[in-house]
Amino acid sequence: MNYTEFYKMIPEASLVAVLVILFVADFVSAKSQERKWLNPLACVLLLLNTIVCLLPLEPTMAFGGMYTTSGAVNVMKAILSLGTFIVFLQSSQWAKKSGKEGEFYLITTSTLLGMFVMMSAGHFLMFFLGLEMASVPLACMVAFDEKRNNSAEGAAKFILTATFSSGVMLYGISMLYAAYGTLYFGDVAAKITPNFLTVAGLVFFFSGLGFKISLVPFHFWTADTYQGAPTTVTGYLSVISKGAAAFTLLSILFHVFGSMMTYWHVLLMIVIVLSITVANLFAVRQSELKRFMAFSSISQAGYIILAAIGTDWASSISALTYYVLIYVAANMAVFTIVSVVEQNNGGKTEIDDYNGFYKTNPRLSLLMTLAMFSLAGIPPFAGMFSKFFVFMAGVKGASVQTTMGAWAYAVVFIALLNTVISLYYYLKIVKAMYIVRTDSPLPTFKSDNNTKMALAVCMVGILLFGVCSGIYEWIFAAA
Repeated sequence: MNYTEFYKMIPEASLVAVLVILFVADFVSAKSQERKWLNPLACVLLLLNTIVCLLPLEPTMAFGGMYTTSGAVNVMKAILSLGTFIVFLQSSQWAKKSGKEGEFYLITTSTLLGMFVMMSAGHFLMFFLGLEMASVPLACMVAFDEKRNNSAEGAAKFILTATFSSGVMLYGISMLYAAYGTLYFGDVAAKITPNFLTVAGLVFFFSGLGFKISLVPFHFWTADTYQGAPTTVTGYLSVISKGAAAFTLLSILFHVFGSMMTYWHVLLMIVIVLSITVANLFAVRQSELKRFMAFSSISQAGYIILAAIGTDWASSISALTYYVLIYVAANMAVFTIVSVVEQNNGGKTEIDDYNGFYKTNPRLSLLMTLAMFSLAGIPPFAGMFSKFFVFMAGVKGASVQTTMGAWAYAVVFIALLNTVISLYYYLKIVKAMYIVRTDSPLPTFKSDNNTKMALAVCMVGILLFGVCSGIYEWIFAAA
């Protein structure tokens, strides 16, 4: 084996170094009562990894094409690494109270490494290994609060669904291998023809990843898992793992099944309309905030995948990456505030608990409002710009004179209508905080410095990422 090939995997190598350092630090200080430096160490290491991912690395491949990388892949890795940095920041108090702080950082970093491998795969076997490297530790993270019954239930549903979806996906991959005798993306793309085995393999492969992204009708595990998992883990699931899976799906659809675009465009259009519409209808009915955010994430997944129905690779991948960046900022702001409230409210996360919240916690109420406005796509917040670019990417190259073009415009129009509907349920939270009266609002909370820093980073993203046009242009240039 030529070990110099590993030098081409700089983001993954730096993440392995982070894992080793965190493991040694946790092992050496295992008997220490106070480990105030462990969280700052984990945060600094993730921030350094983010910077490494942003280095101007040349597109390359390793191990005969099993590993590939490009500017677009490195930008998405940097975004996911930044999102994990925010997770580490806001999890400081909870991780210490759990008594398993070191394990949490190690498991989370392990899942991120799996996502990095999955996104850089040039071979279906490498892709599957990366996917499982991310999925198995995620099940441990969901069950981290083992003393809570719904945590164990959420973990059981997650691992059973993950196992089933992996089996479905492997079945689809085996069909592609039977048809073409290879699992290299480039080789399959060169030989691919729309026969029965190929179409069936595409459907099964898409179904498997649909479970990971929690698209309708593969979403049934989402609400129970999000509610049962620790709030910090729920935030990680809703943003980081979803972003990695969506990016990988788009990349494989374009680079492997590009010549069969008509087939998977129809499949995507149906799933997108179902995901956005069904999730919006169910979100309206929720009274528990984490279940509410679960259906919100299903709807947001539909918007993320909307970029894939365009015909231009650069526009689609840029819009998807930009959407994930904005989604990281807005969603992590919400889950950071939910985590603070949960830790100071006896573990309760009902929407009614936020009645009159602005009277005792005006700053947190304002930040929650801004995050909800961004998720809803209200201007001038960044969420509006991310939806705009996704809509534009969805109709890029489409003509209303053709059947597929007319369908693309129809799907974007339905998504636009659902954006208006989503305003209603996002504003439910704002209404609870500012309008609904109560004689016993939650007490005033004092957040630790790490939580304040996490919220500050998220607010910078919500307020500036949209109006700073250079952000999208930089992402588009990398694509």
